Amino acid sequence: MTHALTTRPVPRGGRVAMAGLLALTAAVSPLPLAPAAAAPLPATARATVAPVTTPYLPDPTGPRPVGSTTLYLKDTSRPDPWVPTEKARELMVTLWYPAARKGRQRASYLTAKESELHLKGGRITTLPFDVLSTTRTNSFTDVKPAGRGHGLPLVVLSPGFTKPRATLSGLAEDLASHGYVVAAIDHTYENYATTFPDGRIATCAACEFDDREDFGPKTVEVRAADVSFVLDELTGRHPKWKGASLIDRSRIAMVGQSIGGAGALGALAKEPRVRAAIDMDGTTYATLPENGLTRPFLFLGAQQHHSPGQDTRWDRDWALLHGWKRWLVVAGAGHQSFTDIPLIVAEQLGVDLGYELKGSRSMEITRRYVRAFLDRHLRGVPQPLLDAPSSEYPEVKFCAPETKTCA
Repeated sequence: MTHALTTRPVPRGGRVAMAGLLALTAAVSPLPLAPAAAAPLPATARATVAPVTTPYLPDPTGPRPVGSTTLYLKDTSRPDPWVPTEKARELMVTLWYPAARKGRQRASYLTAKESELHLKGGRITTLPFDVLSTTRTNSFTDVKPAGRGHGLPLVVLSPGFTKPRATLSGLAEDLASHGYVVAAIDHTYENYATTFPDGRIATCAACEFDDREDFGPKTVEVRAADVSFVLDELTGRHPKWKGASLIDRSRIAMVGQSIGGAGALGALAKEPRVRAAIDMDGTTYATLPENGLTRPFLFLGAQQHHSPGQDTRWDRDWALLHGWKRWLVVAGAGHQSFTDIPLIVAEQLGVDLGYELKGSRSMEITRRYVRAFLDRHLRGVPQPLLDAPSSEYPEVKFCAPETKTCA
């Protein structure tokens, strides 16, 4: 059975603390994927007067125009882990890349139906349901890539549970403008709407299981498998993207938010092609090797959720990271501050998420620190920003888990 577009209510499991595009309950729930009873939406999660009529992503900071294309990939070697009657795992992936020039058609953010399903899933009924589909992006559809053969590092992005890959577009466009190929994966049946080329819409089948004790570990395993398959399709003998010859197969990293960040650590443990990884505010679930990992890893989280001692899983995994590592927390940030959501939904469309840090500022911080990490570990460029606190970004605290302090 295909979980296509229906009008059935969101399953009970989809209403726990991680539910919805906006994950509005994250403001009161520090462990975004811990099984929990349904929590009420915060009183502040209501629309106010919108300061803009059309939401938009901020301009990328790099020198290159950005191209974008969408890939449909089908893994016939395994059934879908959430809908076993589907004999193959189908994935939608968006690629962003440095372009030779700007194009005429800007890439879409979401379709109108995807916007509707994600807003309804997040129980946001005070905005026009198609509003996210009107978001103005800075990337151009299917324009010619720029770069020399095997010269561009590849970054895989993995969004949070119930979130579409589009919610990491602001980060992706910025990285592409600085010369990275970026591949964001929609992990099918793990968000409220994934649209396939033939018009089918897969809804959140996994939401029916998100209160099970093994849900976190299973999701991490699924995402690691998805990443490995996508890497096969982009860097194998018969790549599915016409610009794949530009990718440097020896320089691949993964960045994820929430359960996507947990998946980044899981992929780092299982996939040798992933050289470095970042977990953005995701409680981890992967079982690491007893002898630990030596590849670079960055924890980047909200101070209220992930200071040392608050997240015992970060404490546990930190001790098993034996290579370059940092534990950074951002004061005033919320769970979704490392995505487009606070910028678009709160700052631009007027929904109060209760976050102290403005969306435009959290976007700037996320872009800057993620790129510094990637430049250091995929390009070998020194990054003093990662060595000590910065007066330019006083919100970012460097944590010492051994002493349970952040400064």
